[in-house]
Amino acid sequence: MIYTAIDTFYLTDEQLRDSPSRKDGIDEAAETTLRVYGCDLIQESGILLRLPQAVMATAQVLFHRFYCKKSFARFSAKRLAASCVWLAGKLEESPRRSKHIIFVFHRMECRRENLPIEYLDVFSSKYSELRHDLIRTERHLLKEMGFICHVEHPHKFISNYLATLEAPELTQEAWNLANDSLRTTLCVRFKSEVVACGVVYAAARRHKVPLPEDPAWWTVFDADEAGIQEVCRVLAHLYSLPKAQYVPVYKDNDSFSVRRASDPQASKESPASAVASDRGTPVPSSSSQEKSSLGKAGPEKVKEKSNNKDKPLSDELNGKGDKAVNLKSESNVDRAEERERSRSRGRDRDSRGRDSDRERGRDREVDRDRAKRHRSRDKSSGYSDKEKSRHRSSRDHGGYHSAGDKDRHRRH
Repeated sequence: MIYTAIDTFYLTDEQLRDSPSRKDGIDEAAETTLRVYGCDLIQESGILLRLPQAVMATAQVLFHRFYCKKSFARFSAKRLAASCVWLAGKLEESPRRSKHIIFVFHRMECRRENLPIEYLDVFSSKYSELRHDLIRTERHLLKEMGFICHVEHPHKFISNYLATLEAPELTQEAWNLANDSLRTTLCVRFKSEVVACGVVYAAARRHKVPLPEDPAWWTVFDADEAGIQEVCRVLAHLYSLPKAQYVPVYKDNDSFSVRRASDPQASKESPASAVASDRGTPVPSSSSQEKSSLGKAGPEKVKEKSNNKDKPLSDELNGKGDKAVNLKSESNVDRAEERERSRSRGRDRDSRGRDSDRERGRDREVDRDRAKRHRSRDKSSGYSDKEKSRHRSSRDHGGYHSAGDKDRHRRH
């Protein structure tokens, strides 16, 4: 029984030999090939999706951990690799859309299996099936991990170790070895510190850089010599293997493409017909019986055809021609009607625009007339008031003088 806790997902050699894939009849070579193949898919898809190396490393560790609990015969390596990339992007805060994940894996499969690259319609049944399977596989992955997906990589230890050992020239080589170690089961057998010491040791041996041995430098970093030697042995075995190819041990269809390379009839079809068949629309295809019947036609029919060149066509062909002509004429009539409708609509719009312009001009003229009238009224009212004020003042002055004169006359 394998117990999962934070950063304690480590197995022994006996547990790896007793993996679920071995119980399903998959030998060690096939399991190793499938592990390397799945990690290659993850690495290549991460490059195409422009993901950071931390996402690809986390996805490969999750891939190895899952197949320590489940068999390659029950879960497809291709589908699980896509789900690992999708989940690792979320864990490392670099998420990608499920549509982009599916498109990238579909394109990689077409290139790897020499299939014609075709467009995967997002409204097709194949795309919906791939998306549902991506979500379902991610759910299985989280369930088997117990929702504990913490991963510690050896990359973060390499720079510190080399700075302590005063050998910064080994950084790139050790980093490359650490990336390659993710294709093996070292991430589920040893801690990150041991793997980091192993890749530093291998890089120093390759570049012939001496490291302190008395006391041994790896004892300072909590590593032992046996673990370092095992890391170097596994890496050497990995470099001796040929390029990993897919081993079809999965029982169901796990293809990302619409058609398979093993289907000769499907390989003859065009990409448009494959997409149309995926959508559910019927695709006409020429049968072999028709070809054989045409091939068996005798020379007499050829002579008849050559003699009857000037003769009219048969009724059947004439009927077909009439139908084609009728269809063309109907299409031309429809196009002419549409053009006429568009022209009439344009005329209506122009006439409406002209009428609206005229109405606006009339309104402006009316407003101007009203403004002129108001101005003339104001002017006329202003002059009358002045005149009235003048008349009133004169009257007042005249009345005052007349009253004073009267008083004077009375006194006298």
